[in-house]
Amino acid sequence: MTPLTLSVEGMSCGHCLNAVSRALGALPGVEVRSVAIGQAKVAYDPASIDPARIAAAIRAVGYPATPLPA
Repeated sequence: MTPLTLSVEGMSCGHCLNAVSRALGALPGVEVRSVAIGQAKVAYDPASIDPARIAAAIRAVGYPATPLPA
């Protein structure tokens, strides 16, 4: 598993955190490590998914997300 931190904009409450956590948890090959205001930390299997798809899943629930350099 490869660690990944994403910058996530627009989260301001528990509902936001839960929405992002659920979106990440639904992705195959992704293990959610933590979700906090402003960022999400995951571990992912590069054979199953890539950082762009992980960020896209967060954007799909309404929060702009960008993978941060390791």
